[in-house]
Amino acid sequence: MWGIIPAAGTGSRIQPLAFSKELLPVGSQIDSGTERPRAVSEYLVERMLRAGVGNICFVVSPGKTDIMEYFGGNAGGAHVCYTVQPRAAGLCDAIFQALPLIRSSDDVAIGLPDTIWFPEDGIARLPKGKLAFLLFPVSHPERFDSLVSDPEGNVVRIDVKDPNAESRWIWGAIRTTGSVLNDLFSLWSQPSRQDEYIGTLVNAYLNAGGQAVAVRAGTAYVDVGTIHGYREAVRILQSTQAKPISLENDWPPITESAGSQ
Repeated sequence: MWGIIPAAGTGSRIQPLAFSKELLPVGSQIDSGTERPRAVSEYLVERMLRAGVGNICFVVSPGKTDIMEYFGGNAGGAHVCYTVQPRAAGLCDAIFQALPLIRSSDDVAIGLPDTIWFPEDGIARLPKGKLAFLLFPVSHPERFDSLVSDPEGNVVRIDVKDPNAESRWIWGAIRTTGSVLNDLFSLWSQPSRQDEYIGTLVNAYLNAGGQAVAVRAGTAYVDVGTIHGYREAVRILQSTQAKPISLENDWPPITESAGSQ
């Protein structure tokens, strides 16, 4: 199983930093008996590993060598490789930079490295062999890609940063196949498209007869790309140490601005 991590963004909302935003320390972990800071992108890597990912591709911009130095060639037993997005051209373009590495039959997970979300096994809860979105309830869906689905969980459409978004459920991770990614790439490559956001491309895919499913298994989602989001991430991590996260907890699901989604 492949994991694609688009990490080419500039992180302009939380700059200036002396390093890539994906390496922003959030929380800590015990490593060989010693507590050390934990980079925000490590949370996504951990969640991918729990889903069975054995190969991870970071998509980076030309100057982000610090990510390569940090992760090297291995993360938790998974092989790590890197590909370069030559210029900033949106999330779709970044994801498709990894396509040459992926076979049509491969199982693929995609997530955003400047987010922290729960449950930790969310990607594993998504069905194999489909275009499947892990959804999270948020207070401000107009900042994200908001998914409208039918009672059976089929995606009807995606409202992209729509001030009148019908659904409060946004996607935070994707599970699909190399074959579906190739179909999306073929559609995206049409001269009239070159979508920046996943949502508009998936809408075109659905209109062309494609199918996608939405799984409302997410319970908390934080975009760590702003100072406010960083503080909320720290708060959520502290909360999870004290009690399990669920929609019934006395604090609401938290999000911050839309980031690179």
